[in-house]
Amino acid sequence: MSHFIDRRLNGKNKSTVNRQRFLKRYKTQLKRAVADAVNKRSITDIDSGEKVGIPSRDISEPLFHHGKGGRRDMVHPGNKEFEKGDRIRRPEGGAGGSGQGKAGKGGPGEDEFMFELSREEFMDLLFDDLELPNLVRNQLIGTTEFKNVRAGYATQGAPTNIDVVRSLKGAIARRTALGAPSRARIRELEAELEGLLADGIAETDVRILALREEIDRLKTRIAALPFIDTFDLRYQSYVKLPEPTSKAVMLCIMDVSGSMDQIRKNLAKRFFILLYLFLQRNYDKIEVVFIRHHTIAQEVDEEEFFYSRETGGTVVSSALNLAYEVLKARYDSSLWNIYAAQASDGDNWDSDSNVCRDILIDKLMPLMRYYAYVEITPRQHQSLWYAYQEVMAAHPQFAMQEIDGADDIYPVFRELFKRQEA
Repeated sequence: MSHFIDRRLNGKNKSTVNRQRFLKRYKTQLKRAVADAVNKRSITDIDSGEKVGIPSRDISEPLFHHGKGGRRDMVHPGNKEFEKGDRIRRPEGGAGGSGQGKAGKGGPGEDEFMFELSREEFMDLLFDDLELPNLVRNQLIGTTEFKNVRAGYATQGAPTNIDVVRSLKGAIARRTALGAPSRARIRELEAELEGLLADGIAETDVRILALREEIDRLKTRIAALPFIDTFDLRYQSYVKLPEPTSKAVMLCIMDVSGSMDQIRKNLAKRFFILLYLFLQRNYDKIEVVFIRHHTIAQEVDEEEFFYSRETGGTVVSSALNLAYEVLKARYDSSLWNIYAAQASDGDNWDSDSNVCRDILIDKLMPLMRYYAYVEITPRQHQSLWYAYQEVMAAHPQFAMQEIDGADDIYPVFRELFKRQEA
């Protein structure tokens, strides 16, 4: 049986196969290190690579070696403290790596093993085991989506699809096949000509002249073969195959009112950046709608959503009404998988919280596959949180979580979008 070993090198001059094996083996430790790294990052560099540390005890491996064997009695000179059978305590300190406690006089140790993840590896571990809940391949009414798939070569097609290499190979094969009989005949005539000349026949002899004339005629015939003919042309062929479709839209709703100070806004932005990277990485066909609100709501682009400094009072229902208008105008729930994520500090005009509850229960939730609400507040919950609890009781596809600080963002994000068991 044959065994194949991949010795290709990656950019760091290390075996790609060994690197993937390492990532798979220590995936749990790497995911824990990635989660810790996310909490330390700023908004702008959350999708770059990372150098992560793995405790040396987690990568230690058993070591087998040949011992001396047998029972042996040994005398160690200079031993004045211990006798046979005494248990020796492990030296204190010197464990290495932690950087805490007082210095010890013994006990060698090792620092953490540092491993540098590429951007792709970091993102894979960051969003591992996450998905959009309840994603369904909605049937597109009246339309069928196709994808172009290579289907070999054709003798006819558009000039832009000509395969030059394949066409030249065909031309060489044609010229070789058509010229083969003439080349074989030329070799025979040249051998006969050499024989006559070797026998001393004069150049002006009729037989010599006839042979030379026949050789020239055959060479002219070979030279007349066209270098490339329309018969040689080959075109790359494509066929259209029907492809299952799943259209999804994500509504991102963020509170930018005056009660959302800069710290809370940054936390909300970090949550949405995680969401945006997750959607971009895992779903090819997904649209994102950005809605910001204070007393009024606006649909904005990505740049303005994350970096605008607009502020004001708080009327959450303005954003929910705008979201409903956008969905009714552009996204039919029978054709689209509709999701929403909302971030707020929970502060709202008192009489508006019940309005938000009614809009969600009566209008938005019947259209939704999933709705995630995160409240960024270290204080006691206000009326909006309790109104949304009524929504969650009425609709199981509504989820809500609380974020107290930066350390909570990634765990809350994973909890909201974790992969559901079938």
